[in-house]
This record gives sequence, structure tokens and C-alpha cells, in this order.
Amino acid sequence: MRRIFWASDSTVKTNFFTTYPQTGIGQAFDRFVKQSVVVYNHAENARSTKTFMKEGRLGRIEEELSRGDFLFIQFGHNDENTADPKRFTQPNGEFFTNLGIYAETARKYGAYPVFITPLEKREFGEDGTLTESIHKNYYEAIVRAAEEYKVPLVDLTKMSRERLEEVGPAATKGWFMNLEPGVYEAFPDGKEDDVHLQYQGAFEFARLIAKGLKELSGIYLDLLEAPDKL
Repeated sequence: MRRIFWASDSTVKTNFFTTYPQTGIGQAFDRFVKQSVVVYNHAENARSTKTFMKEGRLGRIEEELSRGDFLFIQFGHNDENTADPKRFTQPNGEFFTNLGIYAETARKYGAYPVFITPLEKREFGEDGTLTESIHKNYYEAIVRAAEEYKVPLVDLTKMSRERLEEVGPAATKGWFMNLEPGVYEAFPDGKEDDVHLQYQGAFEFARLIAKGLKELSGIYLDLLEAPDKL
């Protein structure tokens, strides 16, 4: 049995009925893996590389890790929150160092670390193209960290930007938490949110992560159901 442990934030978190229809990528990802693969989604709202560790969440994963497991490491949204010093990390400082700690934690137990760059925000300009990535400095830091720490990289930032531009602003609005008032009990006043996802968006971006794993090939293909169809 293969096991995936996921350390991340609200874009990946498993949501419950109290926040329906919000859906994390981790909820949809099991649609793309073999039935023998178990996904333990430890992602939590508003966590950065720093707060995830300080709250003992990485420690809880560490208690379960064993040889042959996978640790998916996907952060950026909250590390770049300069308004909250508890979460904020400098991209080329603490953020970079923390990524190395996550990678070393996995390897200490014979598990395989994987860095996943953060999901792009659905922010289109008036001309219908995406604005500059809000994750630019953190994206670049993760790419450098993957090289420095020799960790496989799934470039969700790049792939999600390409997919959003391919489909366009109108059709992708419903991928995110853009809700009309009076439709959902958890959001009676509606919502305008181009960061967090509904199921269709979570499914689309989970597919891209699976595609990224396919491109890594090797042992990562062992995780996937029908990789030839991705």
C-alpha cells in the first residue's frame, strides 16, 4: 500500500458540510490515484510553512511516516501574508529554509518528498489575460529549493496559469468560490473568492498535479490510475 501525506493550506484542505461547496484539491486528488493508494490530507486553513510546523502538524505527520511513503509539500499563499507576522516568511530566507526541513523530515524516514508550487489566483485583467502571479517570489524560491535540496517538483503555478488562460475568465468563475446569495446555507450572503475552490476547480487542479507526477515518471507512476489518460 502506498501512502501520501499532504502538508498544505486551505487550497488543499478537506472541507466538511459546514463550508460546502468549498473543496480542497486534496479532496479531489484521490480520483486520480490507484485504489491501493491512501491520501492523508493534513492541509489546514491559513497555514504557512512556519505555522504548520509550530502547531505540531508536521510533527504529527512525522509520527506516521515510514519508508516508501510520499510527503507532498505545497505552501506559499500564507507565507506571503505580510500583514500577519505569525505566518509571514521571507521567500529567500525562512521560507526556503523551512522547505528544506520538510524535505529532510521525509527523507529521515525513507519517504519521498515532493514540492508542489502554489495554485495561481484567478485574477484576470481587462484584456482577459491573467495578471502577474501573486506568488512570484515564493514560486521562484520553491523552484530554487527543489534544485538545492534535490526534491522533485510539480509546477502547479505554471500549469494552473496555463489552464486558466486556456479556459478563460467566464468559464473558470465557477471553479472558484464565487457564489450567488441565498444558494448555499454556509454562505447566505454569497461570496466572491478567486483563491478557494469549488469541486470542479479542485478536480481540474488535482488532475494537473497528477499530470505533473506522471511527468516525473519512475515511482510516481505507481501512484496513478490510468496515467496514459491524463
